[in-house]
Amino acid sequence: MTYHLAIGDRSHSSWSLRGWLLFEKFGIPVKCHLGVLYSDDFDRLMAEFAPARLAPAMRTPEGEVIGETLAIAETLAERHPEAGLWPEDPAARAMARYMCAEMHAGFTSLRGDCPMNLKLSYVDSKPRKEVMDDLARIEAIWARARDRFGAGGPWLFGRYTAADAFFAPVATRVASYNLPVSAPAMDYVKAHLSDPSFRRWRAMGAAEKTHQPSYDMPYATRPWPGPEPLAATVAQGPSENAACPYSGKPVTDFLEMDGKVWGFCNPFCRDKTLVDPEAWPAFMAMRAR
Repeated sequence: MTYHLAIGDRSHSSWSLRGWLLFEKFGIPVKCHLGVLYSDDFDRLMAEFAPARLAPAMRTPEGEVIGETLAIAETLAERHPEAGLWPEDPAARAMARYMCAEMHAGFTSLRGDCPMNLKLSYVDSKPRKEVMDDLARIEAIWARARDRFGAGGPWLFGRYTAADAFFAPVATRVASYNLPVSAPAMDYVKAHLSDPSFRRWRAMGAAEKTHQPSYDMPYATRPWPGPEPLAATVAQGPSENAACPYSGKPVTDFLEMDGKVWGFCNPFCRDKTLVDPEAWPAFMAMRAR
């Protein structure tokens, strides 16, 4: 029983990131189907997920299509209660749903001025007062959740829940636009940037090599503020391995790391590893043998 998920560009589609995390972080199998935003390719994808119009959209194993991340979250929580998408405590669960609903509908200044762009981070994005007002509200609700229910870990309700998936794109905006937030809020942002699932998503986005010119901003850039990736470069074969660590297929594309060459079954597998080798357990396990 596999779900199907329509997504847009991984580097730019904040809603797609949120939808994917609802599967990835809770161990629910899903097959992703990609469409390039603002193109005929995206229209082609969404025609396959009618009547949904926007990504993400989910198709259940039985063939029902559900759009909108709130509906996807509630459907998955209903179908997979053992996965624990929502907090167990009733008060925490109510707060988490309230926070997700506010995120789903609000913070339009932050969304409009700071579209998600996982490829860049800016030195100073000169945020307007309206953006800072959105950030102040976000910090307040983050702090409320952390103060009441966050003692068990770095996430809003201690362990990772759907609320964290909903606010992951906000963390990326703080990182990309170098938005000023308090130390506790920045600790929460860093938890997202360090999360292996998010790192894999960002690496796949870089490997897609999709560029949306409308997302470019006229600011000086700085290095991405997440964990520094291990160094690797594109290489020529032969490689230490004969089979791709992800698919098991014969290798055709190669990278070099620490003086050794490793092979992959296609350029995408190589390039997503090249961006952040440490984010990929199968590759790191192969390298350690």
